[in-house]
Amino acid sequence: MPKMKTETGAKKRFKVTANGKILRRKSYRAHLLEKKSSTRTRRLGREAEVAGGQAKTVRKMLGI
Repeated sequence: MPKMKTETGAKKRFKVTANGKILRRKSYRAHLLEKKSSTRTRRLGREAEVAGGQAKTVRKMLGI
């Protein structure tokens, strides 16, 4: 049987921690930042954990 290939889009977008949690980037941080408050942009800069139901799908895409 052939090897499982990881989805290249998912490979670029998600990061797996040592504990097995999956991290993702938050949206609304790409452009039009002048009108957004610094507090908001700072908060959006942090990585967020992928929620339960979606984590299962992401794991499948990453081949974990």
